[in-house]
Amino acid sequence: MDQSMIPMSREEKKLYQLEQIQACIEAHDGLVKTSDILNLGIDYRRLQQFQEEGQIFRVKSGYYTSKPTDYSEEQLITSMFPDGVLTMESALYYHGYLETRPFEWKIAISKNTSKSRFKLDYPAVYPYYSEDKVLEQGVTEMEIAGKNMKIYTIDRLICDVLKYQDKMDRNDFKKAALTYINDDNKDVAALMEYAKQRKVLKKVQSMIGVWL
Repeated sequence: MDQSMIPMSREEKKLYQLEQIQACIEAHDGLVKTSDILNLGIDYRRLQQFQEEGQIFRVKSGYYTSKPTDYSEEQLITSMFPDGVLTMESALYYHGYLETRPFEWKIAISKNTSKSRFKLDYPAVYPYYSEDKVLEQGVTEMEIAGKNMKIYTIDRLICDVLKYQDKMDRNDFKKAALTYINDDNKDVAALMEYAKQRKVLKKVQSMIGVWL
């Protein structure tokens, strides 16, 4: 008798379905939609059961990953927000201006994007909604967790740091400003151009310009 024709027991089927989901998550870089799982022939009740047992983890409504320790926050962020741009403290960290990665991910995103995208159980994300034209000013890319992620150039970023100074920790702000002043790779001409675009020219001139 063909061994492949022997029916699986209930537990064997459950294990097989879990392996299917885990393979699907891995194939999608750590994040899958509910529809991806249902398309495997796994019903929603089984999906809920795996979640209750801690076998899979809901990132937000309609999106799942395996156990949080299996995939880094970086992998989840790059998968969920390919259209976003790292900004503020998150961008400062990846530019080497802050020593500790902030708990909350700061991401600039089109103001037309659905607000529900940021109703996350994990990881913590704070959106900066922006006009599309403004969003694209000074964007570059950096490899994070094996993927290219959009991030603002340091010259554009410093303008945003000055613009949203009141939203920052005082020490982080001071660290960012002083590090920029001493950064041999800064582009003062670009800084001034972005300062005009971001309407912080006077602030740049008074707080940073005197040191340049």
